[in-house]
Amino acid sequence: MRYDVVIEESAAQELDEAFLWSCAIWSLPQAEKWFVGLMDAINSLSRFPKRQPLALESDAFDVEVRQLLYGRGRGQYRILFTIKEKTVHVLHIRHSARRSIEF
Repeated sequence: MRYDVVIEESAAQELDEAFLWSCAIWSLPQAEKWFVGLMDAINSLSRFPKRQPLALESDAFDVEVRQLLYGRGRGQYRILFTIKEKTVHVLHIRHSARRSIEF
């Protein structure tokens, strides 16, 4: 079964911020390569999104929130998402060094 993947507005803003940050620390070709990899990781959620573990924040939501990790070491990002019927909703894209989302 394939799922549609929707990047919610909050996650789209965080995606833009992450790309601008990567442009500031790397060359443009490196930043673009990183961004393409991140988008590939997000799009991979269209297949078997439930393979990803629950996020630490999941208990604070009324629905299950899962996470996909992208990158390594200091450059790792957490892609937080939920699944509703046949759609994956990407809620947040956060650097892994940031604190968990609080409610």
